[in-house]
Amino acid sequence: MTVRDAIRPQLYSHLPVAWEIAAQPVAYPDAVARMEREAETIARGEAPERVWLVEHPPLYTAGTSARDKDLIAPDRFPVYRSGRGGQFTYHGPGQRVAYVMLDLNHRGRDVRAYVTGLEQWLIDTLASFNVMAERREDRVGVWVRRGEREDKIAAIGIRVRRWVSFHGVSLNVDPDLSHFSGIVPCGISEHGVTSLVDLGLPVTMADADVALKVSFGKIFGPVQ
Repeated sequence: MTVRDAIRPQLYSHLPVAWEIAAQPVAYPDAVARMEREAETIARGEAPERVWLVEHPPLYTAGTSARDKDLIAPDRFPVYRSGRGGQFTYHGPGQRVAYVMLDLNHRGRDVRAYVTGLEQWLIDTLASFNVMAERREDRVGVWVRRGEREDKIAAIGIRVRRWVSFHGVSLNVDPDLSHFSGIVPCGISEHGVTSLVDLGLPVTMADADVALKVSFGKIFGPVQ
C-alpha cells in the first residue's frame, strides 16, 4: 500500500473545496489577515474550505521554532514573525505559495496525517513533471536527490486552530534561489534549495497550478 492509499480515506472529503488563484502579488500581512478571517468562518460552518494560491514580494518569515541566528541578512528583505510551525523560510516571485484552509474536524483530526497528505500532494505534483521528490523523517518538506546531495524544492508550515488548518506549502517553480542565502532555510544548513526550472524543466506557474489542482483532488477531494 502506498502512502497516498493509506492516508486518502482519512483526509478525503466529497465536499468541494474552493480553489482560488490570486491575480497579483499579495502582501504577506494581508495574506495572514485573510487566512485568519477565512479559518474562523470555516470553523463556524459559514464558508467552504479553501485553497488560495498566491505569490509574495520577496520576504522572510519566521515560524514558531525560528532561531535568530538563522536570519543571516536581516536587512535584505522584510521579515515577518508568523504563527505557523517551522523556522525561517523565504517567499518571493516565482514561488507558488498555497494557503490551505481545511476543516480537519471532517478529515480525521490528525495533524500528522494532514502533514503527510500535504507532503504527498507536493510529491505527486512534482511527479507529473517527472521529478522524483521524497519526504524525510528528520526534515520537514520535500526533497530531490542531486548526485550526492539533496536539495529542498518545497516547504511546509501550518497552523491549526479549532481544527481548521491555515498557512500551508510553498513550491519553488522559478524563484531567485540566491534570495534563500539570507537565511538558513528551515534551520537546515547542510542541504541546498532548488526549483523546477533549476532542475532544467521549463515549467510555468500556470503549469504548476494545473498539476497542483489535479494532485490535490486525488488526496483531499474535489475542488470548485
